[in-house]
Amino acid sequence: MGAFTQWFNERAPGLGAVYKKHMTEYYAPKNFNVMYYFGSLAMLVLVNQIVTGIFLAMFYTPTAAGAFDSVQYIMRDVNWGWLVRYMHTTGASMFFIVIYLHMFRGLMYGSFKKPRELVWLIGMLIFLVLMAEAFMGYVLPWGNMSFWGAKVIITLFSAVPWFGHTLVTWIMGTFVPGDPTLNRFFALHVVALPLVLLLLVVLHLGALHEVGSNNPDGVEIKKHKNPKGIPLDGIAFHPYYTLKDLVGVGVFLIICAVIIFFAPSVGGFFLEHDNSIPANDLVTPATIKPVWYFSPFYAILRMIPSKGLGVLALAASIVALFLVPWLDRGGVKSIRYRGLGYKIALAIFAIVFFLLGCIGADLTPGWIVSIFGPNADITTIENLFGRILVILYFAFFVFLWVYTFFGFERTRPVPERVTTHA
Repeated sequence: MGAFTQWFNERAPGLGAVYKKHMTEYYAPKNFNVMYYFGSLAMLVLVNQIVTGIFLAMFYTPTAAGAFDSVQYIMRDVNWGWLVRYMHTTGASMFFIVIYLHMFRGLMYGSFKKPRELVWLIGMLIFLVLMAEAFMGYVLPWGNMSFWGAKVIITLFSAVPWFGHTLVTWIMGTFVPGDPTLNRFFALHVVALPLVLLLLVVLHLGALHEVGSNNPDGVEIKKHKNPKGIPLDGIAFHPYYTLKDLVGVGVFLIICAVIIFFAPSVGGFFLEHDNSIPANDLVTPATIKPVWYFSPFYAILRMIPSKGLGVLALAASIVALFLVPWLDRGGVKSIRYRGLGYKIALAIFAIVFFLLGCIGADLTPGWIVSIFGPNADITTIENLFGRILVILYFAFFVFLWVYTFFGFERTRPVPERVTTHA
């Protein structure tokens, strides 16, 4: 093995240096907690999606006449095809669960603050590309909800002034979703967007390793080093955190296995029942709604009466996340030492995001009936509740700027060194 390593390093000396920089000689804070599992889990799910996607693409037919039947062929006739597809569909939902928790951890511990603004921005670009990738993948099975979901979401581009309707026709390739739509979505989903996603992930990791990882205390470990230049509060990423991450991977895979083998549709959230019906432009589903991970943003769109303003609010809800590093002017990173106002605001923001998801997924009518009785005006109550939530969603970003810019936040002293748990 030593001879092989020497032979390899002589012919590719740069790779050894890269390995050392990003693995054995990359020193991460020693006080990572469970919230820091989600970055590595996101990488795991990305690999799963690429590998299973390759096998699915071997049997998929990107035409309106053959797409649905090819998916049924994969499920029924291809050896282990059902398992590969369920791994892919479950992986899509688990990807967003992991990403949302990863983003929430960033907001908790201030991982978007100086000097990590670029890390946050690249991460948000990954989130944006991932949404596009997931939407196009959602359309490919060509079930009835896929068809109507594609029609509704693509039609939103008609709100663009002057050339909106032309843009809609250009995206679909025709006047209603059909063969051209499936062909271009398949090409983008399988080739173009995964390449962009991989590039952004490499840039994300590169930017992170240049400035170093944040930690639950929000302390910069590079400030305190030993005579060899090694951070006193840091440990080598490999083998310590690579082995620790295996624990999280094991638990995560057990959860995924339970879903795949016992409840792959998760009651219609991961795989919607209407998508088990072939696409039919003459039969509209009872409720047209996106898959669950788009539902908070879809709720924002729904709650705005004007189509143009609704699309603008939808775009603003995502753009606001990009601006967080500049909206938060506070000098403290970690929620452990931040003011009470920020802690309450972040908790409310998380609850609001969850409730918007419930509205977007059409879960609120049952709650309204159980609270107000069967004669309640569901639409009026839901709209009132939803619009309050939309206001609270954007109020978080306004509050964040006002609270920190004008110095209202009262923080606790931040320790010089990271704290460790017993």
